[in-house]
Amino acid sequence: MDQYRVKTDTRSGIENDPNRADDETYIVDLIRKVISVSLETVGIVERLSALDIGGEES
Repeated sequence: MDQYRVKTDTRSGIENDPNRADDETYIVDLIRKVISVSLETVGIVERLSALDIGGEES
């Protein structure tokens, strides 16, 4: 949230304004997406750890 502010790129002059007046739920939706990706990543890591890939050689 600390980085979530209006800023202008010095080279291009493009303004990045994360405040979406047309979409009041933008930040909530963004947080929901980040949480979903994080949970899916945890699931993938757990499934990968169950595989014996590159395990000890006999």
